[in-house]
Amino acid sequence: MQVIYIKEDRFQYDIHSLYKAFYPAEEVRVIIGEKGLVPDKERDISPSDEISFIDVDTSKNDLKKQIYLELSERTGKELPWGDLTGIRPTRIAMNLLEEGKTAEEIRSYMKDTYLVSDKKIDVSIDIALREKEILKDIDYKNGYSLYLGIPFCPTTCLYCSFTSYPIGAYSKVVDEYISCLKKEIDFVADSFKGKTLDTVYIGGGTPTTLEAEQMRTLIGYLQEKLDFSKVKEFTVESGRPDSITQDKLRAMKEMGVTRISVNPQSMSDETLRLIGRRHTVAQLIEAFDLARQEGFDNINMDIILGLPGETPEDVSHTIEEIKKLSPDDLTVHCLAIKRGSRLFEAMRKKEMKGELKTSFIKPSVDIARMAEIAEKGALEMGLKPYYLYRQKNISGNFENTGYASEGKAGIYNILINEEVQSIVALGAGTVSKRVYGEGGRIERCDNVKDIALYMEQIDEMIDRKRRLFAD
Repeated sequence: MQVIYIKEDRFQYDIHSLYKAFYPAEEVRVIIGEKGLVPDKERDISPSDEISFIDVDTSKNDLKKQIYLELSERTGKELPWGDLTGIRPTRIAMNLLEEGKTAEEIRSYMKDTYLVSDKKIDVSIDIALREKEILKDIDYKNGYSLYLGIPFCPTTCLYCSFTSYPIGAYSKVVDEYISCLKKEIDFVADSFKGKTLDTVYIGGGTPTTLEAEQMRTLIGYLQEKLDFSKVKEFTVESGRPDSITQDKLRAMKEMGVTRISVNPQSMSDETLRLIGRRHTVAQLIEAFDLARQEGFDNINMDIILGLPGETPEDVSHTIEEIKKLSPDDLTVHCLAIKRGSRLFEAMRKKEMKGELKTSFIKPSVDIARMAEIAEKGALEMGLKPYYLYRQKNISGNFENTGYASEGKAGIYNILINEEVQSIVALGAGTVSKRVYGEGGRIERCDNVKDIALYMEQIDEMIDRKRRLFAD
């Protein structure tokens, strides 16, 4: 375990993130107080733990650079993102572009300030330029985007931390849940009248756990109450192939959905079984082909690098199989051990058992090679990177990247990650976000995660948003 003592309550997140990036397989603990004044026995610290003392009486950037250089020398490692600990590195490049800086000036700044590698700097600038073009017609001042959460899934995946409930046990409450969504839609119709609705995203969970008629009912109500005339993108995250049917695809297409996801995560049946997906590669291919038959010309696929048991060879196989399908958008995630997931809890409680224990790859093992394979495959399919973000505890200190063909980039993905437009979020476990024009100030409010509480307290959920978006 890595134990870091700091005298003051400052920069804990950044210190923890940097140490975790250099020591991904170890527990990292940041303790406020001086060695000897904090009782080690209460902190579960053993003589074998590596102890560090850090003086935080300096600026954050200077401190991070100092820590990075010391850890880089100690471990012999260099991190592709240098000492950057934020989740949106492309935002740095975007802000500098908006200030009129040249690409060379941006490169110098990111290299000198954050020690970012040349490759990642080039990617950041490339994506920032692409994002700027994609978002050029977005109405920031008088516009908004809408998110609807459907918190049901066929099963809960090992790595998932999103609000998710098994549809088999909750099928009887789905209609009541949709009724509550309608109440929230009524609020949006009233409070955002006259404003521009730019994008709509139905996510989850797995929205296609809804039956075809339930999907028609929900989308029909949305279109009846809200002005869709300026909507640039309407996505339904279909996600799990075992929830996709031709009737559901036809319903979505007829109701005006323009973009869907059919997500494999891996093209290995063994991996899918291990992570709890409970569908096969054959089902994935069948669902994708059905979506094409129903006329969908903007289909996203997600994969995850670093899944239990997978090697670079497995990722290469996944990419080759995806090439045969030729999706319009490919999102490449690096596994992040998220609080609230079954994987996080198993690791926290040290209860990795059976196959999971023997097959789980420690974070960062071969991730760099996997990322290279995925990037090369995406480019060979004619897909270009258009958004990028990072997560806490992400494998190998890498990033998640979206690649898309021309005109198929997921606009909502950029908006939610760059935090440049207000997003109204409906449903259990969702978070609404108000972006103020002056200085980009952001305020949030959340809906409770528990479905029963959400439905019971629906009026309070609406009041929270009413207060957030009040003029």
